[in-house]
Amino acid sequence: MKITIIHGQNHKGSSYHMGRLLVDRIAGENEIAEFFLPRDLNHFCVGCYRCIENDADCPWHAQKKIIVDAMEAADLLVFTTPTYCLAPSAPMKSLLDLTFTLWMPHRPRASMFRKKAVVLSTAAGSSTAGATKGIAKSLFFWGVPKIYRYGARVMAMNWEGVKPKVKDRIAKDMEKLAHTLGKNTSPRVGIITKLLFAAMVAAQRSDSGSSPVEKAYWQAQGWLGKARPWKRA
Repeated sequence: MKITIIHGQNHKGSSYHMGRLLVDRIAGENEIAEFFLPRDLNHFCVGCYRCIENDADCPWHAQKKIIVDAMEAADLLVFTTPTYCLAPSAPMKSLLDLTFTLWMPHRPRASMFRKKAVVLSTAAGSSTAGATKGIAKSLFFWGVPKIYRYGARVMAMNWEGVKPKVKDRIAKDMEKLAHTLGKNTSPRVGIITKLLFAAMVAAQRSDSGSSPVEKAYWQAQGWLGKARPWKRA
């Protein structure tokens, strides 16, 4: 199994450790690509819209492409982020902003419709729902059919300060999740994704999409006909 894990912080805090607990427990010979933000992508989207016409025109294309290529090559995507102000970290949000052309209204990647993903977050005391939901929303619009969310209130500022019983609970939950993810089953695209994709097909056919370049992309994929990204040729 190929795994790409993206951490929404440079330091190895509670969210990082939770992500590694999961990845290290998945059975089999795993090929792991690991990224830290902002270390591996230290830029914000500037709203220039140059990526609408050509992804390579993004000012930060070189760094972004390394991460996107790793995500495309992976079978499993894992995102970890601390909860900051009830939301993902700023570097994680920046990655999502910089990859908005992967959303279905633009130029989605066929590989995304065949992946599993996990979104993990820890918080010192507040809810983690806003952080995991924000990332999961982007993954859904990328077309990822199976997304797991897990959050933990660790009541500590770092992993060393987390109480043993909390660590034990997280470890057990990661063990269960690893077992689920380790099953050799292909995720199935749901009806909501199919309906949304059909709406995007109609938009591209009627020239109400974002640009002629994107319509040409959809045409080249065969999606304006009967081909669909979740169906292998």
